[in-house]
Amino acid sequence: MSEYKKTGNKVVSAMKADVHPQTARKYVKAAQPPAELQAKHTWRTRSDPVAGIWERAEHMLAQTPELEAKELFEYLHGMYGQEAGVQPVSLRTFQRRVLAWRLQHGQDKEVFFAQEHIPGRMMQLDWTNANELDVSIAGRPLEHLLCHAVLTYSNWEWASRCQSESLLSLRQGLQASLQQLGAVPERLQIDNSSAATHRVGSGGREFNPDFLSLVQHYGLKPQTIGIDCPDQNGDVESQNGHLKRRLKQHLLLRGYRDFATVGAYDAFVVTVLHKANDTRRTRLAEEFKVLRPLPPTRLTEYDELDCLVGEHSTIRVKKVTYSVPARLIGQTVRVEVYEGTLKIFHSRELLLSLPRARGDRGAVIDYRHIITHLLRKPGAFAQYVHREELFPDSAFRLAYDRLVADHGERAGRLEYLHLLKLAAELGEAAISTLVGEYSSPAQPQKWTVAGLRRFLGVTRGPTVPDLQLEPELASYDALLSGEVSYVG
Repeated sequence: MSEYKKTGNKVVSAMKADVHPQTARKYVKAAQPPAELQAKHTWRTRSDPVAGIWERAEHMLAQTPELEAKELFEYLHGMYGQEAGVQPVSLRTFQRRVLAWRLQHGQDKEVFFAQEHIPGRMMQLDWTNANELDVSIAGRPLEHLLCHAVLTYSNWEWASRCQSESLLSLRQGLQASLQQLGAVPERLQIDNSSAATHRVGSGGREFNPDFLSLVQHYGLKPQTIGIDCPDQNGDVESQNGHLKRRLKQHLLLRGYRDFATVGAYDAFVVTVLHKANDTRRTRLAEEFKVLRPLPPTRLTEYDELDCLVGEHSTIRVKKVTYSVPARLIGQTVRVEVYEGTLKIFHSRELLLSLPRARGDRGAVIDYRHIITHLLRKPGAFAQYVHREELFPDSAFRLAYDRLVADHGERAGRLEYLHLLKLAAELGEAAISTLVGEYSSPAQPQKWTVAGLRRFLGVTRGPTVPDLQLEPELASYDALLSGEVSYVG
């Protein structure tokens, strides 16, 4: 019509509009666009294929709105389909009908309100389970969480590996994030984890004193989300999934998921985080205009305890029992409790470091600390409270069963203790495979630890040279006679 007003030529106008000249004449004659010329389609062109069950479907949807269309159709078709003349191929029609009903009569869905994010205002922190990454360390699966912090305006993020949602992991993760950022936002938002809050008598939750001291050190204003309302921590919750997806993609590009050490895996995560943050520099620069500087000092990332080493050569740290060398029995040691490690001191001297147990129950017993003493008292092994901790892996458990079966209960236990002594001397990795082969049901011959030592060329302790000296007793007799005369 626009071209026709310019030229007055219907054929030329039709060519420019790419329509047939007859169609163009119809539009010019009617002086109306196509949408207005078309009649509204209010009639059916075929019989309703789901009419036989739709009245029942409406009644059931009104009673139980959460019913899904496919399951409802299958139920009604099975009950009334044959007499109602409804065919299985009408499922898609029924689904469209249910959708139209929901749009008119269904329940309201939850409304999420877009939030205005202000530069430098908010950091959100949360933990996410990273076991789905299937990462292993030297062949052993690594069970871990990521303590994840996100700036809500720029989506800058940082994450630290941890074992649990504890105050120690919170302290470590938050400080690592702030140190990496090099600045401090105005507020920190966290969920109602027991690391930050505790239940009060009214049923609500208040901040823990230790958590408050942490945020006050950095000048952060803490705030929590509603109980069971993770959507209020939406930025970090969303970024949890994006971070794990990004890590999975880099693991696929790497070609394998095994790392030589935990440190190598941590370095891998750091590399992925740096690449992700490179794309956020523009908005992060806006945040730095209002972010505050870090305080000059950093809080310690451990708790400090004094523990008395008991007669069992153990200490108890946060409800978990740990073995220590027997030479420390009776001494009070100072323990620095890190998120994944225990450091044991006497005065200012670091005596040893131990891996910290996951959870808040159980025991961590290192057979190297007590094996010499168990060999002196082998009968104690049978009823030892922490006996199961003395099987380093499945190969040693299999070896114990085989030795007992071959040599009897008492002799088999003694043989197993000698096996642990050999493992303490050479290391588990040096003999674990060989022990597994010796203990296999396919190995018919009995075996002993002495035979294993001979095979490996390892002697049992230092050898004593045979000097064949003639004893000289005259001087001893003289000493003895002098003592007797003195007493008289």
